[in-house]
Amino acid sequence: MPLLYPVLAQVLLTFVVLFATGSARFKALRERRVKIGAIAVANEGWPEDVRKFSNNYANQFETPVLFYVLCGIAIFIRATDILMLVLAWLFVVTRVLHAFIHTGSNDVQTRFRVFLAGVAVLIIMWALIVLRLLIP
Repeated sequence: MPLLYPVLAQVLLTFVVLFATGSARFKALRERRVKIGAIAVANEGWPEDVRKFSNNYANQFETPVLFYVLCGIAIFIRATDILMLVLAWLFVVTRVLHAFIHTGSNDVQTRFRVFLAGVAVLIIMWALIVLRLLIP
């Protein structure tokens, strides 16, 4: 069950970003940098620093969903060898880096490169699962 550890790490990252988003929102409200009416329906009313956290939180429910499903399938079909484990941790590392960049400097080129690296890892993991299913 070692494959559960990177899954738990990814879940932890999601919670960290959630709480950071909440903290940034409360701070913006406390400092009166936003009016309640401006944010009641959409995120555009939040200051940029808050939107970065909010957008990153939304990102945690995009490609990571494919990661969660993949890990569940890998555990179910017992495709949890060392390669899958290393790739899973590598995916989580790319997600942590992506979150750090996105909520910090937000250098779009660097963030995109890290995102692509994570997607490439995810594609390799899915290819390994498909191969495992096709070649028992």
